[in-house]
Amino acid sequence: MSLLNKIEPNIATVITEFISLNFHQTVMGGTGDAAISVLEDAVEKNRKDFVLILEGSIPTKSAEYCTIGEVNGRRVGVSEWVTKLSANAKAIVAVGTCATYGGVPAAEPRDGSGNPTGAVSLSQFVKGKTVLNIPGCPPHPDWIVGTLLHVLLKGMPERDEYNRPLLYYGKTVHEQCERLSDYKAGRFAKHWGDEGCLYNLGCLGMDSCCDIPVRKWVGGNNSCTGCGGGCIGCTEDVFPDYGKRGIFKHLTAQRAKFIKPEHRVPVYNLRNGGVING
Repeated sequence: MSLLNKIEPNIATVITEFISLNFHQTVMGGTGDAAISVLEDAVEKNRKDFVLILEGSIPTKSAEYCTIGEVNGRRVGVSEWVTKLSANAKAIVAVGTCATYGGVPAAEPRDGSGNPTGAVSLSQFVKGKTVLNIPGCPPHPDWIVGTLLHVLLKGMPERDEYNRPLLYYGKTVHEQCERLSDYKAGRFAKHWGDEGCLYNLGCLGMDSCCDIPVRKWVGGNNSCTGCGGGCIGCTEDVFPDYGKRGIFKHLTAQRAKFIKPEHRVPVYNLRNGGVING
């Protein structure tokens, strides 16, 4: 959905002049059988001449958790469509953290009962196939369009160990942060809203790779760290439950209201057992 916020060029220009967006639930004009026929044609006729782009993780315990349309009165699960389309696609692209790593739908409940939907990432589902990953919650529209055009015009871009384009994920947020000079000078914020580096408040910029500090959001107006919110690590494989520790921690209303930033424990290295905010 963040693709719709593309500004220069805008989404209308992108889909009318640069790419042929044949199926997208929000943008496409067709509905019902006319829409589903696009997917069927891609499976049956368009061998290796389309790019499959998936948003969202794939539930494996039941197709009923996520369906796309009907064929002859039968609801078709996204898992079935992905199986068929990935076999014929020229390239396979996962857009967003859910499609890239599993994201929120694949997160572990805090009670350890196991994920109820069995949601997995696109690369986990289509094992053995190369999946180009564009993580982010949400991913920047420039990353999506830029990566797609690179695939169409030049082939697969240079990638890191997580199959992310180095063009957008080659450096950490920390390396490009507007507050890097504060970090080097030892100026650390103690409370939200303070000037200074947000490291001691739990900012995950050191462990997260993307170019948001320089590309920015909302037409280049601001970034997560620039506005004082800190980086939450949404482009990394440990987001959002940071090593299956559970997304939520119960707090009383009183504690939630008065919890102080200095009591938070920053996550220094998420992949190596770093501690999440207490």
